[in-house]
Amino acid sequence: MSGWASTMVRSRPATAPLVFLLLAGLFLSGPARAEQRYGLGTPASEAEIAGWDIDVRPDGLGLPVGSGSVAEGEAIYLERCAYCHGEFGEAFGRYPPLMGGEDTLAKQDPVKTIGSYWPYASTVWDYVHRAMPFGDAQSLTADETYAVVAYLLYLNYLVEDDFVLTRDNLAEVEMPNAQGFFVMEGPEFEPREPCMTDCKDAVEVIGRARIIDVTPEDGAGSVD
Repeated sequence: MSGWASTMVRSRPATAPLVFLLLAGLFLSGPARAEQRYGLGTPASEAEIAGWDIDVRPDGLGLPVGSGSVAEGEAIYLERCAYCHGEFGEAFGRYPPLMGGEDTLAKQDPVKTIGSYWPYASTVWDYVHRAMPFGDAQSLTADETYAVVAYLLYLNYLVEDDFVLTRDNLAEVEMPNAQGFFVMEGPEFEPREPCMTDCKDAVEVIGRARIIDVTPEDGAGSVD
């Protein structure tokens, strides 16, 4: 060990510049060297990006061209959706209902459906197109999605039976709970330096986790 150490000490003046240059090259060309060494990944194509870029905003931005009527949507719904959600959106088993639930959001056990809870019709279109039918997501065409959403809106008494849903009129559909979603301003705090050591003499548990769904227990601000 002493011989190795003495050799390293004697050779240091000669090798130090070379070591420095090698390290400098490693740091200066790190990303390029890593890419060359691993060769992982390829640039995303326009088709791949389009496949992921399917979100729809509340104002309808992102909706594709298409249309679908309530009558067309009923036929598609009965074939592709009713097995889980029931013929009229009443649901089977553990699957969620898609209609009803009016005036239940302030109760202990709210029923959150398209008609009672969802704030925008575009949310319905986005979710159906993105994730439904269960187990066969994104298999519906744009026209089929418009039709199914039109039928779901009809089940919740939001449109008439002759309604035809399109990209141009979807944002005009008024959902009952649209005003139930708003931006809540948080409390204002004066900026101060965070305490990192010896901050408190003792720590006391002042609350424990509990299931309250979306409504507090009685005596804690619940609404009957």
